[in-house]
Amino acid sequence: MTKETFLSWTAQEVVLLDGATGSNLRAAGMPPGVSPELWVLEHPEILLELQRGFVEAGSQVLCAPTFSANRMSLRHFGLEEKVGELNQKLVELSRQAAGGKALVAGDLSTMGQPLEPVGSLSYGAAYDIYREQMEALAAGGVDLLAVETLMGIDEAAAALDAAAGLGLAVLCSFSVEADGGVLFGGNIWEAAAAAQELDAAAVGVNCSVGPDQLEAAVRSVRGAVSIPVIAKPNAGLPVMDEMGQAHYSMGPVEFARHMGALLGAGAGVVGGCCGTTPEYIRKLAAALGR
Repeated sequence: MTKETFLSWTAQEVVLLDGATGSNLRAAGMPPGVSPELWVLEHPEILLELQRGFVEAGSQVLCAPTFSANRMSLRHFGLEEKVGELNQKLVELSRQAAGGKALVAGDLSTMGQPLEPVGSLSYGAAYDIYREQMEALAAGGVDLLAVETLMGIDEAAAALDAAAGLGLAVLCSFSVEADGGVLFGGNIWEAAAAAQELDAAAVGVNCSVGPDQLEAAVRSVRGAVSIPVIAKPNAGLPVMDEMGQAHYSMGPVEFARHMGALLGAGAGVVGGCCGTTPEYIRKLAAALGR
């Protein structure tokens, strides 16, 4: 899907994304300290059930479980030479779950560290890491790209530059503080404007906090850009139990109610991040009248 096609679609309706992947995999038994990508491929039925649940609930776009399937992250597990193979197998799995009823986005993440001169990662290295994964995702047949949980404007620039020439719409969302601050410096409206200049198809916020804390941030992004605004927050704030498992403070009904305020603030591409299950997407779809 090209950027132009995506913009034509979003001009007609609010686009409903999926909910969380990582927190649901952990709830289904994925242990800490493993490669999520390899674990999913070893337990495909768990991902298929989750993603089919999202489609049934109303998701129009599934994010393939490729969030950290890049060379830098995979190096921790000795899998850095399997970027192409892992991304393409994971996309194939999500396409199976979609069953032709939803699009599949290749999911990419933050590098997790500031770029030079603040950090040690160069712009060129970040570009190469993103480009390698994006080429693998494109070869796997994704419909679009989603670069999520970004923490800095520089890494967004590297990702968007890396996507150039692939012909795929790129959704670009940042993890922000409740005041709109981007974690590696700057603010969300500056980051959104920069991403639009670099040809993002949509820009906004995901993860970090619940929808009840993001209305001002979404409104500020809406005022800064002319492209669609993304809102994909967590199910409220996490509370850790004695086993180290996160439990989120906001249930599906409350989540959907607060998402209504974000829609009113200008969000046009919506879904859920950490803690959100298919039931959250079902309630959000109902709030959209679907």
